[in-house]
Amino acid sequence: MRFGSIIAFVALCSFTAYYIYEPIPEDIEERWKLMLTNSFFRTLSHLADLSEFLGLKDYMGVMYFITLAEKIVPMSDEHIKVTEEQFDGVDVVLYQPKKSDGDTKLRRAVIYLHGGGWCLGSSLMSPYDLLARKIVNELDAVVLSVEYRLAPAYHFPVPYEDVYRVVKHFLHKGVLSQYSVDPGRIAVSGDSAGGNLAAAVSQQLQKEPGQQVQLKAQALIYPVLQALDLNTPSYQQNQDMPILPRYLMVRFWSEYFTSDRAFFRAMMANTHNSPESSSLLKFVNWSTFLPARYHRKYNYSAPTVVQGEEAFGKGGASRSLADPRASPLLVPDSALHSLPKAYILTCEYDVLRDDGIMYVTRLLSAGVEVTHEHYDTGFHGGLMFTVWPTDFLIGRRMTENYIKWLKENL
Repeated sequence: MRFGSIIAFVALCSFTAYYIYEPIPEDIEERWKLMLTNSFFRTLSHLADLSEFLGLKDYMGVMYFITLAEKIVPMSDEHIKVTEEQFDGVDVVLYQPKKSDGDTKLRRAVIYLHGGGWCLGSSLMSPYDLLARKIVNELDAVVLSVEYRLAPAYHFPVPYEDVYRVVKHFLHKGVLSQYSVDPGRIAVSGDSAGGNLAAAVSQQLQKEPGQQVQLKAQALIYPVLQALDLNTPSYQQNQDMPILPRYLMVRFWSEYFTSDRAFFRAMMANTHNSPESSSLLKFVNWSTFLPARYHRKYNYSAPTVVQGEEAFGKGGASRSLADPRASPLLVPDSALHSLPKAYILTCEYDVLRDDGIMYVTRLLSAGVEVTHEHYDTGFHGGLMFTVWPTDFLIGRRMTENYIKWLKENL
């Protein structure tokens, strides 16, 4: 009996080790902590798949547990006033430095857009709350976090439109005066899907007729910027990397556009481009815009173009593919010249690495001032891993360097 218990215990330990262990590159810091962290994400993803298969709850509904587990109630403290408000019908969280009597100083402002693949995430999650407070304290700035609506309940363009309405509202001179914000020192920023929204807003705002206040800077943290080619070298190299494997990123993209599973399957096969979107593939040709050292062993092959709604989704998904508000990399060069200065953070071990690097290349070619910070040992989501027990050294470095850039450029 005792021998049987020992065998069962060893088997359990072996299974646990097998489940937790992943072939993560040796140069990544705190590899075992990343493996343990990712085992939670993988377990939840498997449960989400099972739940959806059994018809209990859809995949993103289960994955939303990540958001719920991290949610907090934002509270003011001795240095920061925190309020939950609505700007043009959209929920926002405002972080403001507390003023002393007679303080009439105008302050910088950062409009922050959370990540989560347009399906998960919230500005009320503890890592975003911590980041907002750090920006307020270190920059003496106002931070505006946007609670845009999420897919799959609200497909594109709803999340983008929520963000754009908030930014337009905030940039009214009367609103800026109300919050003591300097109209010449405002940035938009975001991570992952939030970086996508920040880039899209920066592009579209400059085309707005009669827009008096413009953004001074955009800070994009491992942004997702295109949905036309989901087989770039970074998608291939990092398809099984922790936190954001290719499967999950493609699922995020498909849910952003439609709940039609046929479209998801087409995206997984990289056969989702319609004739309309195929004409824009030249803007995401990684053999042109990606520096040679990132090509590695991969050879460029243009994504397959298909005919017929049944191949690439229903309900306008194919039209959304070609919309630069969804894929900011698709704008022509002429639309890039007048964009605000940019900070772009990319990570080596991230499926989205090449999106960010291609945008750096195109912005520099258009004459835009760009600071590109590439982390050779970085992985997706690092900036958000700053709260125990998932606090990573690289997350702290990313945060410090990001805030340093804001201090020097805003």
